[in-house]
Formats: sequence, structure tokens, C-alpha cells
Amino acid sequence: METKSKKTVGSPTQQFLKLSEIRDDLIVMNDGTLRAVLAVSSTNFDLKSEEEQNALIYSYQRFLNSLEFHIQIVVQSRKMDIAEYMSKLKVLAEKQTNELLRMQTQEYIEFIDRLVESANVMNKDFYVIVPYTTSITPASTGIFGKLFGTGQSKQVADREANLANGRKQLDERANTVAASLSSSGLRVVRLGTDQLIELVYNSYNFAAGPSIDASQLEKVTIKDLRN
Repeated sequence: METKSKKTVGSPTQQFLKLSEIRDDLIVMNDGTLRAVLAVSSTNFDLKSEEEQNALIYSYQRFLNSLEFHIQIVVQSRKMDIAEYMSKLKVLAEKQTNELLRMQTQEYIEFIDRLVESANVMNKDFYVIVPYTTSITPASTGIFGKLFGTGQSKQVADREANLANGRKQLDERANTVAASLSSSGLRVVRLGTDQLIELVYNSYNFAAGPSIDASQLEKVTIKDLRN
């Protein structure tokens, strides 16, 4: 008698993630620690004068020496997506009434196409991860708690109070880091909840799409930081 083999059910992707939830402009890790993420602009060090280079080095050195906690610096490289830019150029070429300008625009489009194909043009996004260690635990109870609600309300209330305190401490750290980096001439934006979700999704689905859409950031966007 043949026995049917049991189908192997794949484990959900979530169990491989080290984060528990994203809320209130922060990431809650599985171990209860918190993370804030700062997007930081880049600067062309080689184009600066020797005096400016030295000032930048000393400023960054002071920043590192002033830290009383660990930080993580993340550089995310992604192939530049110029599809939207190329589409706009093609529309301009089609609407161009001057034949010479139309031909020049078309030649420029072809040049950019060849350049992108031959050179690996990359965008680099820079992030500073600011941690805070707290004792936040998953909001779960035993079987009787699940059936009758015993202690569940208190556990949730305690967890929220602990999270609020941890968020306050994390905010102070993030503000300190942002102020120090800003004094070095860099532009800093703290990612909100929506931007954190997009960043995590794009990090685990690297080939799925372009860099995070930071269009909802107030006043300053990630694209602005690249300039």
C-alpha cells in the first residue's frame, strides 16, 4: 500500500526577519530593542579644498568621540533608474518643433542609453541606524489569558508604557546624531513609519524596484539628499 508523502509547508518569511513591528517612526526588533533610521546626504570629499577636507575629518572625528552608544552606518547601492527621465526626454523630442533641436535631443537620448548600458551607474543611499535597548516583549498571554483575558490588559498597558519610554530615549539619541551630522554640513532626515516600511521591503526585495519613495517626507526628500 502506497503512502502519500506529506507536503512540506514552507516557513513564513516573517520568521526569518529580525524585526517585530514598525510603528511610531521606529523599528521594534525581535529582542525588544528599538531602532531609528536617519537618511544622510553624501558629500564629494575629493572636490573640497584641503582646509575643507581637514575640517570635515575633524568634525566627523568629534562626532564619533562624542557618541556614548553604538551606531550602524549602512550604504545601499542600487542601479540608477532613469526610465522616467528618459520618457520625459522622448516626449520633449516629439514635441520639439525645431528640427535641429529635435535631432540633438534624440542624439542625447541615444548617448545616455549607450552610457547606461556600458557603465554601471549606481545610486548610493546612506543611512545611520540608531539603537536603544529596552525590555519590550511580545504582547502575548497564556492559554487562560487568551480565553478569559486574565492579565492581558495589564500586559498591553505595561508594554505600551515601556515602549513610550524607550521611544523618548531613542528620540533623544536620534536628535543628537542628527545635530552632530548636520554640523558637519550633511543633510539628515529621520525616516517615518511609511518610509521605514518601504526601506525594509526594498532591502529584502532588492531587485523588485527602485530606491525607496521618499516623496512623503516633509520638506526634504531622499532624492534631495543625493544632490
